[in-house]
Amino acid sequence: MSYGMILLKLYWEFFKTGLFAVGGGMATLPFLKNIGETTGWYTYGDLMNMLAVSESTPGPIGINMATYVGFTVAGVPGAIVATIGEVTPSIIVILIVAAFLRSFRENPWVERAFYGLRPASTGLIGAACVSVFLEVLTGIRIAGDGFVNRVSVSGDTLLLWPQLFLAALLLVLTNAVPRVKDLHPIVFIAFAAVIGIAFRFAGA
Repeated sequence: MSYGMILLKLYWEFFKTGLFAVGGGMATLPFLKNIGETTGWYTYGDLMNMLAVSESTPGPIGINMATYVGFTVAGVPGAIVATIGEVTPSIIVILIVAAFLRSFRENPWVERAFYGLRPASTGLIGAACVSVFLEVLTGIRIAGDGFVNRVSVSGDTLLLWPQLFLAALLLVLTNAVPRVKDLHPIVFIAFAAVIGIAFRFAGA
């Protein structure tokens, strides 16, 4: 595939992601997983690393992910094209909604559509959370194969205890320790990064 075709495919894939990933940045993960599986641009493990970087940098996670994936696939032009593809549907929809705000707000069909979209977006986010949990904290791997997912266990252990311990520790610190839970999220991200580096050097 030529470089120009790669840029066009990046735009089209992220246009579709921005158009259908209703519910915020985490709802883009199932689409990004599918892009990786169908194009071979990145593995699911790579996607988890991209998610970690996107979560720890400023800006909406969906746009950060588009920029990161685009840069990984085709450098700076790819990052620009993927980001534009991601935001184009939102710009179009917001302009339409802004132009017809009152009729959209009072239209019963639109209200019923959003009544169905809310649980759908919740399901997408929930599926993404389950995928992240399995990939990061367990040895379970799920790979798509048409309409059927393949489930396998990598390594010798089902649960990754160091990662589980760190996740549980951060969960307690961010919810149950009064003087700690009000700290900025970047503090916990930096703490987790330092712990990860320490574990990696200890394992080496």
